[in-house]
Amino acid sequence: MSSGQLQTRALHLDALQRTLAGTPLQAWGADLPRQIDAKLEIGHGDLQRWYAAVQALPDLAVEQQDLVDHLRLDGPCDETTRATLKSALQGLIPWRKGPFDLFGVHVDTEWRSDWKWQRVAAHLDLRGKRVLDVGCGNGYYLWRMLGAGAGSVVGVDPNWLFLNQFLAVKRYLPDLPAWHLPLALEELPPKLEGFDTVFSMGVLYHRRSPVDHLLDLKDCLLKGGELVLETLVVEGDVQQVLVPEDRYAQMRNVWFLPSVPALELWLRRAGFIDVRCVDVSVTSIEEQRSTEWMRFQSLPEFLDPNDHSRTVEGLPAPMRAVLVARKP
Repeated sequence: MSSGQLQTRALHLDALQRTLAGTPLQAWGADLPRQIDAKLEIGHGDLQRWYAAVQALPDLAVEQQDLVDHLRLDGPCDETTRATLKSALQGLIPWRKGPFDLFGVHVDTEWRSDWKWQRVAAHLDLRGKRVLDVGCGNGYYLWRMLGAGAGSVVGVDPNWLFLNQFLAVKRYLPDLPAWHLPLALEELPPKLEGFDTVFSMGVLYHRRSPVDHLLDLKDCLLKGGELVLETLVVEGDVQQVLVPEDRYAQMRNVWFLPSVPALELWLRRAGFIDVRCVDVSVTSIEEQRSTEWMRFQSLPEFLDPNDHSRTVEGLPAPMRAVLVARKP
Protein backbone atom coordinates (compact mmCIF):
# COMPACT_ATOMS: atom_id res chain seq x y z
CA MET A 1 0.00 0.00 0.00
CA SER A 2 1.35 3.43 -0.89
CA SER A 3 2.78 5.59 1.85
CA GLY A 4 1.41 8.92 2.96
CA GLN A 5 -2.11 10.17 3.37
CA LEU A 6 -5.28 8.31 2.50
CA GLN A 7 -6.11 8.91 -1.14
CA THR A 8 -9.10 8.06 -3.27
CA ARG A 9 -7.33 5.18 -5.04
CA ALA A 10 -7.06 3.30 -1.72
CA LEU A 11 -10.84 2.82 -1.87
CA HIS A 12 -10.58 0.70 -5.05
CA LEU A 13 -13.09 2.90 -6.87
CA ASP A 14 -11.81 1.81 -10.28
CA ALA A 15 -12.96 -1.75 -9.56
CA LEU A 16 -16.30 -0.43 -8.28
CA GLN A 17 -16.76 1.58 -11.48
CA ARG A 18 -16.14 -1.54 -13.55
CA THR A 19 -18.70 -3.43 -11.46
CA LEU A 20 -21.31 -0.68 -11.93
CA ALA A 21 -20.71 -0.27 -15.68
CA GLY A 22 -23.89 -0.95 -17.63
CA THR A 23 -26.10 -0.69 -14.53
CA PRO A 24 -28.36 2.16 -13.38
CA LEU A 25 -25.49 3.12 -11.04
CA GLN A 26 -22.92 3.75 -13.77
CA ALA A 27 -23.19 7.56 -13.70
CA TRP A 28 -22.98 7.61 -9.91
CA GLY A 29 -19.90 5.43 -10.01
CA ALA A 30 -18.24 7.75 -12.52
CA ASP A 31 -18.74 10.73 -10.20
CA LEU A 32 -17.56 9.01 -7.02
CA PRO A 33 -13.83 9.93 -7.28
CA ARG A 34 -14.73 13.62 -7.41
CA GLN A 35 -17.08 13.28 -4.45
CA ILE A 36 -14.63 11.26 -2.36
CA ASP A 37 -11.79 13.68 -3.17
CA ALA A 38 -13.95 16.51 -1.84
CA LYS A 39 -14.61 14.56 1.38
CA LEU A 40 -10.90 13.82 1.81
CA GLU A 41 -10.14 17.53 1.48
CA ILE A 42 -12.21 18.05 4.64
CA GLY A 43 -10.88 14.89 6.28
CA HIS A 44 -10.57 14.37 10.03
CA GLY A 45 -7.93 15.22 12.60
CA ASP A 46 -7.14 11.55 13.28
CA LEU A 47 -7.40 10.34 9.69
CA GLN A 48 -3.66 10.21 9.04
CA ARG A 49 -3.03 8.30 12.28
CA TRP A 50 -5.72 5.75 11.48
CA TYR A 51 -4.51 5.27 7.93
CA ALA A 52 -0.95 4.83 9.23
CA ALA A 53 -2.26 1.88 11.28
CA VAL A 54 -3.68 0.35 8.08
CA GLN A 55 -0.36 0.84 6.34
CA ALA A 56 1.46 -0.79 9.26
CA LEU A 57 -0.38 -4.07 8.65
CA PRO A 58 2.05 -6.80 7.60
CA ASP A 59 1.85 -8.45 4.20
CA LEU A 60 0.11 -11.79 4.66
CA ALA A 61 -1.34 -14.28 2.19
CA VAL A 62 -4.85 -15.56 2.80
CA GLU A 63 -4.90 -19.30 2.23
CA GLN A 64 -8.22 -19.96 3.95
CA GLN A 65 -11.18 -17.67 4.45
CA ASP A 66 -14.58 -18.14 6.03
CA LEU A 67 -17.18 -15.46 5.44
CA VAL A 68 -20.11 -17.86 5.77
CA ASP A 69 -20.09 -18.93 9.41
CA HIS A 70 -17.55 -16.40 10.75
CA LEU A 71 -15.26 -13.68 9.53
CA ARG A 72 -12.00 -15.58 9.62
CA LEU A 73 -8.85 -15.28 7.51
CA ASP A 74 -5.96 -17.70 7.87
CA GLY A 75 -2.55 -18.23 6.33
CA PRO A 76 1.12 -18.48 7.30
CA CYS A 77 1.89 -16.03 10.12
CA ASP A 78 4.70 -16.36 12.65
CA GLU A 79 4.49 -14.94 16.17
CA THR A 80 6.52 -11.83 15.40
CA THR A 81 4.34 -11.00 12.41
CA ARG A 82 1.20 -11.73 14.44
CA ALA A 83 2.35 -9.27 17.10
CA THR A 84 2.86 -6.64 14.39
CA LEU A 85 -0.62 -7.39 13.03
CA LYS A 86 -2.23 -7.09 16.47
CA SER A 87 -0.44 -3.83 17.20
CA ALA A 88 -1.59 -2.30 13.91
CA LEU A 89 -5.18 -3.42 14.47
CA GLN A 90 -5.07 -1.97 17.99
CA GLY A 91 -4.20 1.35 16.38
CA LEU A 92 -7.81 1.33 15.10
CA ILE A 93 -9.48 0.89 18.52
CA PRO A 94 -12.38 1.15 19.32
CA TRP A 95 -13.77 -1.78 17.31
CA ARG A 96 -17.54 -1.92 17.63
CA LYS A 97 -18.87 -4.42 15.04
CA GLY A 98 -17.42 -7.88 14.61
CA PRO A 99 -15.79 -10.15 15.74
CA PHE A 100 -12.90 -10.67 13.35
CA ASP A 101 -10.38 -13.53 13.39
CA LEU A 102 -7.39 -12.44 11.33
CA PHE A 103 -4.40 -14.79 11.10
CA GLY A 104 -4.74 -15.83 14.73
CA VAL A 105 -5.59 -12.39 16.11
CA HIS A 106 -9.08 -12.36 17.63
CA VAL A 107 -10.62 -8.88 17.50
CA ASP A 108 -13.25 -9.15 20.24
CA THR A 109 -15.53 -6.27 19.30
CA GLU A 110 -18.14 -4.51 21.44
CA TRP A 111 -20.98 -6.15 19.52
CA ARG A 112 -21.42 -9.82 18.75
CA SER A 113 -22.58 -8.78 15.31
CA ASP A 114 -22.43 -12.42 14.21
CA TRP A 115 -25.45 -13.07 16.43
CA LYS A 116 -27.44 -10.33 14.72
CA TRP A 117 -26.36 -11.60 11.31
CA GLN A 118 -27.63 -15.09 12.13
CA ARG A 119 -31.01 -13.60 13.04
CA VAL A 120 -31.15 -11.55 9.83
CA ALA A 121 -29.57 -13.81 7.22
CA ALA A 122 -31.94 -16.71 7.81
CA HIS A 123 -34.72 -14.71 6.14
CA LEU A 124 -32.83 -13.48 3.06
CA ASP A 125 -31.64 -14.70 -0.31
CA LEU A 126 -28.73 -12.49 -1.37
CA ARG A 127 -27.37 -14.76 -4.11
CA GLY A 128 -26.13 -12.64 -6.99
CA LYS A 129 -27.69 -9.47 -5.55
CA ARG A 130 -26.26 -5.95 -5.76
CA VAL A 131 -26.46 -4.76 -2.15
CA LEU A 132 -26.25 -1.40 -0.36
CA ASP A 133 -25.65 -1.23 3.40
CA VAL A 134 -26.55 2.20 4.81
CA GLY A 135 -24.68 3.07 8.01
CA CYS A 136 -22.42 0.08 7.45
CA GLY A 137 -20.01 0.86 10.31
CA ASN A 138 -16.70 -0.90 9.76
CA GLY A 139 -18.15 -3.13 7.05
CA TYR A 140 -18.45 -6.33 9.07
CA TYR A 141 -21.80 -7.13 7.49
CA LEU A 142 -20.49 -6.39 3.98
CA TRP A 143 -18.16 -9.38 4.24
CA ARG A 144 -20.92 -11.57 5.69
CA MET A 145 -23.22 -10.53 2.82
CA LEU A 146 -20.59 -11.77 0.37
CA GLY A 147 -20.42 -14.97 2.38
CA ALA A 148 -24.19 -15.28 1.85
CA GLY A 149 -23.69 -15.08 -1.92
CA ALA A 150 -24.19 -11.39 -2.72
CA GLY A 151 -22.79 -10.42 -6.11
CA SER A 152 -21.42 -7.08 -4.92
CA VAL A 153 -21.78 -5.00 -1.77
CA VAL A 154 -21.40 -1.26 -1.18
CA GLY A 155 -21.47 0.26 2.29
CA VAL A 156 -21.86 3.94 3.11
CA ASP A 157 -20.87 5.44 6.45
CA PRO A 158 -19.27 8.88 6.98
CA ASN A 159 -17.17 7.71 9.96
CA TRP A 160 -13.47 7.78 8.98
CA LEU A 161 -12.36 5.32 11.67
CA PHE A 162 -14.87 2.77 10.40
CA LEU A 163 -13.57 3.25 6.86
CA ASN A 164 -10.02 2.47 8.00
CA GLN A 165 -11.18 -0.62 9.88
CA PHE A 166 -12.79 -1.80 6.65
CA LEU A 167 -9.61 -1.05 4.70
CA ALA A 168 -7.66 -3.17 7.19
CA VAL A 169 -9.68 -6.22 6.15
CA LYS A 170 -9.83 -5.16 2.49
CA ARG A 171 -6.02 -5.20 2.48
CA TYR A 172 -6.20 -8.99 2.71
CA LEU A 173 -9.25 -9.43 0.45
CA PRO A 174 -8.54 -6.81 -2.25
CA ASP A 175 -10.28 -8.64 -5.07
CA LEU A 176 -13.60 -9.28 -3.37
CA PRO A 177 -16.48 -7.04 -4.57
CA ALA A 178 -16.92 -5.06 -1.35
CA TRP A 179 -16.55 -1.29 -1.07
CA HIS A 180 -16.90 1.17 1.81
CA LEU A 181 -17.63 4.80 0.90
CA PRO A 182 -17.23 7.61 3.49
CA LEU A 183 -20.63 9.07 2.64
CA ALA A 184 -23.97 9.56 4.37
CA LEU A 185 -27.20 8.39 2.77
CA GLU A 186 -28.09 12.05 2.17
CA GLU A 187 -24.98 12.43 0.01
CA LEU A 188 -26.15 9.82 -2.51
CA PRO A 189 -27.90 11.08 -5.64
CA PRO A 190 -31.70 11.14 -5.46
CA LYS A 191 -33.61 8.33 -7.16
CA LEU A 192 -30.57 6.04 -7.51
CA GLU A 193 -32.86 3.04 -8.05
CA GLY A 194 -29.96 0.66 -8.62
CA PHE A 195 -29.77 -1.90 -5.79
CA ASP A 196 -31.54 -5.24 -5.43
CA THR A 197 -31.31 -5.16 -1.63
CA VAL A 198 -30.79 -2.25 0.77
CA PHE A 199 -29.93 -2.72 4.45
CA SER A 200 -30.47 -0.17 7.21
CA MET A 201 -29.43 -1.68 10.52
CA GLY A 202 -29.18 0.41 13.66
CA VAL A 203 -29.84 3.71 11.87
CA LEU A 204 -33.57 4.55 11.96
CA TYR A 205 -33.70 5.58 15.63
CA HIS A 206 -30.96 8.14 15.02
CA ARG A 207 -33.11 9.90 12.41
CA ARG A 208 -35.17 12.96 13.30
CA SER A 209 -37.48 12.13 10.40
CA PRO A 210 -37.78 8.35 10.22
CA VAL A 211 -40.31 8.21 7.38
CA ASP A 212 -38.04 10.39 5.24
CA HIS A 213 -35.28 7.84 5.93
CA LEU A 214 -37.55 5.06 4.69
CA LEU A 215 -38.36 7.05 1.54
CA ASP A 216 -34.65 7.65 0.90
CA LEU A 217 -33.95 3.94 1.28
CA LYS A 218 -36.77 3.12 -1.15
CA ASP A 219 -35.23 5.51 -3.70
CA CYS A 220 -32.04 3.41 -3.68
CA LEU A 221 -33.91 0.24 -4.65
CA LEU A 222 -34.76 -1.16 -8.04
CA LYS A 223 -38.44 -1.88 -8.59
CA GLY A 224 -39.18 -5.11 -6.77
CA GLY A 225 -36.11 -4.64 -4.57
CA GLU A 226 -36.00 -5.61 -0.92
CA LEU A 227 -35.40 -3.48 2.17
CA VAL A 228 -33.93 -5.06 5.31
CA LEU A 229 -34.60 -2.78 8.28
CA GLU A 230 -33.27 -3.41 11.79
CA THR A 231 -33.99 -0.93 14.56
CA LEU A 232 -34.91 -0.42 18.21
CA VAL A 233 -38.58 -1.03 19.01
CA VAL A 234 -40.90 -1.04 22.03
CA GLU A 235 -43.91 -3.13 22.97
CA GLY A 236 -47.29 -1.76 21.99
CA ASP A 237 -50.03 -1.31 19.41
CA VAL A 238 -49.96 0.48 16.09
CA GLN A 239 -50.08 3.91 17.74
CA GLN A 240 -47.28 3.27 20.27
CA VAL A 241 -44.07 5.24 19.73
CA LEU A 242 -41.52 6.12 22.42
CA VAL A 243 -39.87 9.54 22.12
CA PRO A 244 -37.14 9.86 24.79
CA GLU A 245 -37.15 13.16 26.67
CA ASP A 246 -33.35 13.30 26.61
CA ARG A 247 -31.05 10.27 26.46
CA TYR A 248 -31.93 6.67 25.76
CA ALA A 249 -29.46 4.09 27.17
CA GLN A 250 -27.05 7.02 27.48
CA MET A 251 -27.36 7.81 23.76
CA ARG A 252 -28.22 11.44 23.01
CA ASN A 253 -29.33 11.07 19.40
CA VAL A 254 -32.24 8.66 19.75
CA TRP A 255 -35.50 10.09 18.46
CA PHE A 256 -38.22 7.52 17.77
CA LEU A 257 -38.69 3.95 19.02
CA PRO A 258 -41.89 2.59 17.46
CA SER A 259 -43.74 -0.59 18.22
CA VAL A 260 -43.49 -3.25 15.52
CA PRO A 261 -47.08 -2.55 14.32
CA ALA A 262 -46.29 1.18 14.14
CA LEU A 263 -43.10 0.49 12.20
CA GLU A 264 -45.00 -1.73 9.78
CA LEU A 265 -47.44 1.14 9.27
CA TRP A 266 -44.57 3.59 8.62
CA LEU A 267 -43.20 1.24 5.96
CA ARG A 268 -46.59 0.94 4.26
CA ARG A 269 -47.06 4.73 4.37
CA ALA A 270 -43.64 5.06 2.73
CA GLY A 271 -44.92 2.91 -0.11
CA PHE A 272 -43.47 -0.50 0.72
CA ILE A 273 -45.44 -3.72 0.25
CA ASP A 274 -45.10 -7.28 1.60
CA VAL A 275 -44.02 -5.82 4.96
CA ARG A 276 -43.21 -8.44 7.54
CA CYS A 277 -41.39 -8.66 10.85
CA VAL A 278 -39.01 -11.63 10.88
CA ASP A 279 -37.32 -11.24 14.27
CA VAL A 280 -37.66 -9.46 17.61
CA SER A 281 -34.98 -9.89 20.25
CA VAL A 282 -33.96 -8.20 23.49
CA THR A 283 -30.30 -7.13 23.42
CA SER A 284 -28.35 -8.96 26.11
CA ILE A 285 -25.24 -7.82 27.97
CA GLU A 286 -23.47 -10.76 26.33
CA GLU A 287 -24.25 -9.35 22.88
CA GLN A 288 -23.05 -5.79 23.59
CA ARG A 289 -20.30 -5.16 26.14
CA SER A 290 -16.89 -3.61 26.74
CA THR A 291 -13.79 -5.57 25.65
CA GLU A 292 -10.07 -4.94 25.32
CA TRP A 293 -10.85 -3.76 21.78
CA MET A 294 -13.62 -1.35 22.92
CA ARG A 295 -12.83 -0.07 26.40
CA PHE A 296 -15.58 2.53 26.79
CA GLN A 297 -18.83 1.96 28.67
CA SER A 298 -21.31 -0.35 26.96
CA LEU A 299 -24.73 -1.91 27.53
CA PRO A 300 -24.11 -3.22 31.08
CA GLU A 301 -23.50 0.37 32.20
CA PHE A 302 -26.53 1.66 30.25
CA LEU A 303 -29.05 -0.56 32.05
CA ASP A 304 -30.57 -0.15 35.50
CA PRO A 305 -28.20 -2.22 37.68
CA ASN A 306 -31.16 -3.54 39.70
CA ASP A 307 -33.50 -4.19 36.76
CA HIS A 308 -32.05 -5.07 33.36
CA SER A 309 -35.50 -4.66 31.78
CA ARG A 310 -35.03 -0.87 32.12
CA THR A 311 -32.38 1.55 30.99
CA VAL A 312 -30.61 3.84 33.47
CA GLU A 313 -33.17 6.48 32.47
CA GLY A 314 -36.03 4.16 33.45
CA LEU A 315 -37.12 3.43 29.88
CA PRO A 316 -37.68 -0.04 28.35
CA ALA A 317 -34.35 -1.81 27.74
CA PRO A 318 -33.12 -2.15 24.13
CA MET A 319 -35.20 -4.51 22.01
CA ARG A 320 -34.55 -4.81 18.30
CA ALA A 321 -36.71 -5.93 15.42
CA VAL A 322 -35.85 -6.96 11.87
CA LEU A 323 -38.41 -6.12 9.19
CA VAL A 324 -38.31 -6.99 5.53
CA ALA A 325 -40.33 -5.13 2.90
CA ARG A 326 -40.44 -4.80 -0.87
CA LYS A 327 -40.57 -1.84 -3.25
CA PRO A 328 -43.46 -2.33 -5.68
